[in-house]
Amino acid sequence: MSIPNLLTVGRIGLTGLFMLALFAHSPAGRLWALGFFALAALTDLFDGWLARRWHQESAFGVLMDPIADKVLVLAAFLSFVELRLVPAWMVVLIVSREFLITGLRLVAVRQGKVLAAERGGKHKTVSQMVAIVAVLLYLVIRDLAIARAAPATLAAVERWGEAGVAALMAVTVILTLTSGVSFLWKHRGLFRHA
Repeated sequence: MSIPNLLTVGRIGLTGLFMLALFAHSPAGRLWALGFFALAALTDLFDGWLARRWHQESAFGVLMDPIADKVLVLAAFLSFVELRLVPAWMVVLIVSREFLITGLRLVAVRQGKVLAAERGGKHKTVSQMVAIVAVLLYLVIRDLAIARAAPATLAAVERWGEAGVAALMAVTVILTLTSGVSFLWKHRGLFRHA
């Protein structure tokens, strides 16, 4: 297996470590979760870049890279619902979009085609990663405020943090849905032969 493909598979392994650290429910665990997520996000940048640079692009990589992204991102968002940081309806919209696009990719594979990620999908992924990092940073700052800050400071951290998370999630949901609609429309011809 090539190094780019190993990075893609490694991203799925890092997702498990991310979740273990996040649910350790300690400030150190939250920092580790942020670190594991950041490392996994970096593998997303480097696997495609290395594959192109070393001419190691493969059908496995084209298919598995977006799946590894989905595993990482959906694990984070579902964890945030469990932690009551993000409304469930937003995550349902994100998950629905991801399942629809994955279903379309499977239809394409049955027809002998592999659908690569598009620019809108990449922007969507970046917005999701930024939102997740922001939520994790908020958790770390809130944990520090709980341990060391005055009640008024903690209240301000929570108020501003929750507002920031809500705004970033709104942008993420909009980009997720628009990129999904665009992708489905562009490849609508695949449904005629499904």
